[in-house]
Amino acid sequence: MNDFPAHAHRLDCLQANLALLADRHHGAATHLRLGAPLRFAPRPAPESPPTGLLTVEPTLDQHLEDAAELLGLAVAQRRRHAPGSRVDVDAPVYLIADAYHLPWVPYHGTKHVEHSFLAEPDGDGLVISDAYHNDTRWGPARPLRRTYSRPEFVALIEALPEGAESVRLAPSPLGPPPEPSCPPGSVSAADYLRGYAEHPDRRAALEAFTLETWLLARSRWLHALYVAELGGVELSETVRLHLGSWDSLVEHAYLAFRRVDRGRAEPGGLMERAAVTLRGDTEVLGVRGTVRQTVSSVLGITQEALAAGELTVHREFNSLRMVEIVEALEDRFAVEFEPADLVPENLQHIDSLSALVRRALGDVKNDVTTRGN
Repeated sequence: MNDFPAHAHRLDCLQANLALLADRHHGAATHLRLGAPLRFAPRPAPESPPTGLLTVEPTLDQHLEDAAELLGLAVAQRRRHAPGSRVDVDAPVYLIADAYHLPWVPYHGTKHVEHSFLAEPDGDGLVISDAYHNDTRWGPARPLRRTYSRPEFVALIEALPEGAESVRLAPSPLGPPPEPSCPPGSVSAADYLRGYAEHPDRRAALEAFTLETWLLARSRWLHALYVAELGGVELSETVRLHLGSWDSLVEHAYLAFRRVDRGRAEPGGLMERAAVTLRGDTEVLGVRGTVRQTVSSVLGITQEALAAGELTVHREFNSLRMVEIVEALEDRFAVEFEPADLVPENLQHIDSLSALVRRALGDVKNDVTTRGN
């Protein structure tokens, strides 16, 4: 059974097997719905003792919320299993454990990292499925299935020093495709990047930042692929170039980490490049979604009601609200629109408002570049 997600190489290690289950229950492209929200929501990294760094890595709770809201997978049961305990597998079970102790992943015996897989009955034994797809410095991880006897699986789980967590997920109504969105975060990109730029332990900071760029790049690819699938179009050249800049940033971060890890000088320009790339998310990927959110808030109507984009059909829209929308967009994007652009024809449709924002963002970018030179 070859039902692994087609875009597994754009998913993280917890998303991949939620995607596998969702595609089984709801169809092969369901996993792309994970890309509907374009998030940038840094939170304190969970290390102990705390490092002071922020991370964009979603928690398991967030992943399970996404599974329920986006993938039509409801949590039927969730349990924490202490070290030495067993996990009953009489139906498919989504499991999370330390990859350091999982023999089929490259991190086995090399790196401690939370990892997911599926376990399900298979005759007298069971089969483990893992849709994770990544290239690591310890070798490639590729989607696979591995058969275990019941005693072998029991031994594997009982040997986990920190135990495991199991989640049983049941299919639920999928609903219509979610609108692409850009949920606002509470931390600015500048504050997020400053923590990594100024952290005194350069090796630790760069190792962590390599993962950060990897997570951000995958989520940006997934968002762009979802938007293209939703619209029935190919990725535009502009979007591909921006996604390519994310891939290059991942390579830059990994190079910087490896140089410092070997006791060499840290290559420059990484955080500056990251700032430009993050700003490009708004300019290339997130403008229309943010415009729609802002207009929805000003008019007090749902984003779904704005799907067609035309504002004059809504009784809530009038000249007063039009001015409020302009001011709200200038505040949200930190821009100032050109007076010549502020004519009614540019302010009555989501698409024309989005074009207005993109022009203003381009002016800001060009002004920064000019002053930088």
